[in-house]
Amino acid sequence: MCAHVRAQRAAPGQVKIALACWVVNMDTARYLGANPPAREEMRLPPEGIAEWDEELTSRVIGHLAARMNALATALPTADKHLTITVPLVLT
Repeated sequence: MCAHVRAQRAAPGQVKIALACWVVNMDTARYLGANPPAREEMRLPPEGIAEWDEELTSRVIGHLAARMNALATALPTADKHLTITVPLVLT
């Protein structure tokens, strides 16, 4: 799994967090982990490429929303992220 997270100030005392998650096929993950497929496996067509996973993104942003006391439900963006607004807590 890969994730992209953005955070920016939304209003005084609030932060907007955007999240998108992708699932990477096994062969791609093996290449990234410096463990490429065997020569015989390389002759097979690839399983696919990384694909945005809406269900996973929704579950992860829901978990973050609960933990971070989100001010509203998650909203989609044009670039396949889900966004929540949370209180800014400075410690």
